[in-house]
Amino acid sequence: MIIGPFGLTVFVIWYIISSIDNLFPSVSHQYPGLVFISVITLTAILGFLGNKFILGRLLLDRIDFLLEKTPGIKHIYTPTKDVMSSFVGDKKKFNHPVWVKTNEHPEIWRIGFLTQQNMLEVNKNEHVAVYLPHSYAISGWVIVTKKDNIEPIIGMSAATAMKFAVSGGVAGFHLEKNISKTAE
Repeated sequence: MIIGPFGLTVFVIWYIISSIDNLFPSVSHQYPGLVFISVITLTAILGFLGNKFILGRLLLDRIDFLLEKTPGIKHIYTPTKDVMSSFVGDKKKFNHPVWVKTNEHPEIWRIGFLTQQNMLEVNKNEHVAVYLPHSYAISGWVIVTKKDNIEPIIGMSAATAMKFAVSGGVAGFHLEKNISKTAE
């Protein structure tokens, strides 16, 4: 039970490092790891400058605007940016875990994440949008359901809810207390 997960983790990390390193094969053959370290360093510097300095933020906002308006590129850049910002940063969308009733008889509940508090723009006044992650995959589906079919999850962080859902329930609720649906 230790060797399998450890081996897979080492393989994935090595694959990522070597893939980035092979962006410039001539450099990576002469100085293994230099390209990877350079990419990580450049990313950290850009993030720091973009968050701490007005000029850096202005420059990154201009680049962002340009990429979002460039034909062809906008169809790749904008969805990628939206997906990444839904998991990290100030605009996280998967930070409101909810129980979602997906079946009445027998009563079945799933863990989901409230992504839109209302659906007024599409004339669904009493509805909300909920993301339901798939187990063992980086995918899921969005459902639009009545507000009555969801309940906030009490006593569970968004990270624990995602871990539980993605692991197919195998991860359990370690270290969390008072996991329950709200009173009916």
